[in-house]
Amino acid sequence: SKSIIGLLQRDGRAAYSTIAREVGLSEAAVRQRVQRLLDCEVMQIVAVTDPAQVGFKRQAMIGVTTTGDVAKVAGALSDLPEVAYVVTTAGRFDLLVEVVCEDDDHLLDLLTGHIRSVRGVLETETFMYLKLNKQRYDWGTR
Repeated sequence: SKSIIGLLQRDGRAAYSTIAREVGLSEAAVRQRVQRLLDCEVMQIVAVTDPAQVGFKRQAMIGVTTTGDVAKVAGALSDLPEVAYVVTTAGRFDLLVEVVCEDDDHLLDLLTGHIRSVRGVLETETFMYLKLNKQRYDWGTR
């Protein structure tokens, strides 16, 4: 399975037959393993884009300080469609939340109308992205 993941990280459009040859399994076995990995949410197969080039001109990382149950706050924030990921952290913030928005007005609405109104959000600090210098998802497996 790790070899399959590595091959898909290099080329998410690789044919099952090509992967099968590389890992020494049948095409059917590869198809089953890929489906199991997807079903168990070990991996996703998606098109990774540069958000700015597809209409999302504002990305930001938001540090969130919470009160109460951090997991509930993380769950509520995860449900917002603009949220790319949510990480529970140790340090200054309880959560780091990456968001992708169309523009500054969209970000402002998201912050004031949605994120800050989530029960348990005590404080936010927004770090607006000026340039996406690197975005990679091919770190392999261990």
